[in-house]
Amino acid sequence: MTLLAPYDGSELATSALEKATEFSDMLDEELVVLTVIPDDAEYAQERGWITRGEPFDAGAIADGIRDRALSVAPSATFRTERVDSDEPTATATTDVVRAIRLVAGELEASVVFIGSENAGSVIAPLSSVGSPVANDQRYDVYVVRHTD
Repeated sequence: MTLLAPYDGSELATSALEKATEFSDMLDEELVVLTVIPDDAEYAQERGWITRGEPFDAGAIADGIRDRALSVAPSATFRTERVDSDEPTATATTDVVRAIRLVAGELEASVVFIGSENAGSVIAPLSSVGSPVANDQRYDVYVVRHTD
């Protein structure tokens, strides 16, 4: 059984990673931390990965997020996926969701830990990965909605 924790460095993702680490330790199961990095400087700025005017460097972003993730979950396996949409109507969020679902399927994840204020809501904003990832029936989903 593999546990998957998509991680973007946000407070909610960090809380979800903390929960995933607890479950991993308790169940003695592998924990994979996944960061998906779209080739999109605006997306990176919105998440605080880079500041306005700072050059987009996916490798540096991945290194920084990996360090943060492994400080929370030192025994986890860290994985980065880079996505570049070739679909004119796809958003960076859509690409991130696809990558998470693809990796979850590839790993045959039993549980995906998501930090999201909106996952499971009837109406979800287009910028959230929570609801689309939670809709996949191949794995269970643990949703963290609060940081405390």
